[in-house]
Amino acid sequence: MNDYFQYVHNLKGVSQYERFRPATRDAILSVLLRQLEDYNTLEKAILKVANKGVLDYISEHLDLKTLHQSIILSTDTSSFAEEVDFNNVQSIVNLRRVNYTQQINELFRAVNKLLPDRGIYIGRVETYNDRKKLIFKQAGRHLGQLLWYVDFLIHRVVPRLRMFEKLYHYLTKSQFHAISNTEILGRLVYCGFDIVDIREIDGLSYFVARKVKEPMKKGNPSNYLIVKLNRVGKNGKMVGVYKFRTMHPYSEFLQEYWIRKYGYNDKGKPANDFRVTRWGSFMRKLWLDEVPQIINVIRGEMKLVGLRPISMVRFQEFPEDMQRERIKYKPGCFPPYVALNMPDDKGNIEAERIYIRDLQKHPYITDLRYLLKAVYNIAANKIRSS
Repeated sequence: MNDYFQYVHNLKGVSQYERFRPATRDAILSVLLRQLEDYNTLEKAILKVANKGVLDYISEHLDLKTLHQSIILSTDTSSFAEEVDFNNVQSIVNLRRVNYTQQINELFRAVNKLLPDRGIYIGRVETYNDRKKLIFKQAGRHLGQLLWYVDFLIHRVVPRLRMFEKLYHYLTKSQFHAISNTEILGRLVYCGFDIVDIREIDGLSYFVARKVKEPMKKGNPSNYLIVKLNRVGKNGKMVGVYKFRTMHPYSEFLQEYWIRKYGYNDKGKPANDFRVTRWGSFMRKLWLDEVPQIINVIRGEMKLVGLRPISMVRFQEFPEDMQRERIKYKPGCFPPYVALNMPDDKGNIEAERIYIRDLQKHPYITDLRYLLKAVYNIAANKIRSS
């Protein structure tokens, strides 16, 4: 219980706070806790830090009047928890911006621990798109563009550079960093939640998530330029495939959610994929994002030409006969659909069938032939990466 209040108010991990005796820490924490006497107190507390549109949005997902004694409400200055039955916590509403939280994943894990299965978590965040709109609104188009570039560089780019990461977090106490919609939703899924809804209201983004499982136990995903993505390799073994980052951090945890919502496009990739960054789209068009896969080739996990390395989610959507066939071979940097110019969803599966047949008939020349065709199609701009 105490973990949640310490993380949401940035007490956990603060060296001075940690040095205090337990009784002193409890006393400091108690200052932040308030009494939630009834439904009216809950409603007034929400309206004190947000507008009626936010209250209506929360009410769409929670019956505040009936459940007020099983709801924990947190704001910038306090948490209404003294009258909450902690054996029957059903929902947590945190109106302190996630940007102001130093350890976001630990906060989400603490929320997960407090909530029962199917419990609801509502929070708000200033995404960098929200921040961009605010800067343009306050400073105008021309000055706003300059200020936005500076803000983006300081709070978005610098924290992603290894050499400056620790210095940035030390100077800013990990607060005010710019966060994308994708990253917030991905962190929630990573910490055991399913996404119910996200909506922009009055310049901020509000999300509703439902606890569906325990948080993932592996370490935090990378925020850096080169990422390692789990892909199905030979004999069904998962291989960490290296690529230049073209998506926002934590995007990999949103693939199932996004496909469930929008499905695939005609190239067999997630449709309307908001996870891809602008610079990522540029790199994909020039196939630059694939360059680090040479590391996998050197390590013997991949080869230059071979079946496309795909996620387990995508692998399970393939026909069963293709699932059995494709794990017999190493994945490759240049997949068959590039050589055969068959980029659509059904086409790239058929291209793999053709490649496997050719490889079985002519094991020594097939890869060379496909490599030459793939290089020609890319150079002649006959096929483009998606």
